[in-house]
Amino acid sequence: MSPQTLVLVDADTGVLDNLYGLLNQEGRTIRSAVDGSEALQYARETPCDLVVAGQGRNGLGGIELLRRLRALRPETRVILTGEPGAERVLPAIRAHAYSYFHKPLSQGPLADMAQLALESEGWRGDLRVVSSVPEWISMEVRCKLEAAERATHYVRELAADLPRAVCEDVSAAFRELLLNAVEHGGGSDPRKRVRVSLVRTGRAWMACIRDPGKGFSIQRLPHAAISNPEDAPTRHTEFRAGHGQRPGGFGILMARKMVDELVYNERGNEVVLVKYAA
Repeated sequence: MSPQTLVLVDADTGVLDNLYGLLNQEGRTIRSAVDGSEALQYARETPCDLVVAGQGRNGLGGIELLRRLRALRPETRVILTGEPGAERVLPAIRAHAYSYFHKPLSQGPLADMAQLALESEGWRGDLRVVSSVPEWISMEVRCKLEAAERATHYVRELAADLPRAVCEDVSAAFRELLLNAVEHGGGSDPRKRVRVSLVRTGRAWMACIRDPGKGFSIQRLPHAAISNPEDAPTRHTEFRAGHGQRPGGFGILMARKMVDELVYNERGNEVVLVKYAA
């Protein structure tokens, strides 16, 4: 494995120490900076694989730092950190940040996302914002598992103002259905994209996922647990193994338990999930 260079940026030295402890591994060189200008100087001196950037001391915010890094090192992945809220998450997506995490930072998910970013190839353009009105957000997701994981985390950030249990339910349900759309609707073909819309009203949180596939009948899904007969509750696992598919197949069944409504269109290539406010 080739050496990897990470740069951590935050005005709070305690945050920098925590990030260093979280991300330090064999084969990684980590440099810390308390302001964006120092981070840019590091980038001028040597290529860096990943930058994890919060607010620096000199007022250079994460988005502006990201834009300047793009000019210097367009191949560098950038994970932004900051306050929660769609008004901060949406600009991060538009600016092609690899991901965004609100503070206090979720250490396990952040470490996993950093690893995904460092292993990533050809990630630019995987997510495209179509509409960024906070009440109606739409984006196109390339049919890649990596892109689906990134989109799912962005959804988790956009739903972070919901009660924690509700946020986890809607983001988990969204992930399962998005993975279905990417794998089965899009055939994991990176030339294809899934269209995702997130709608917020005063009474409900809704997501619509439309895949580029020919659709399916929910009554005839041999690869999914939802179609198992009562006397053979694991039959779908045999089908998946025989067709070289990853273990799983519980997505639709799980999603139905996590949200209040789950509705497919007639063709079977578009699904709407709804979670009502308590």
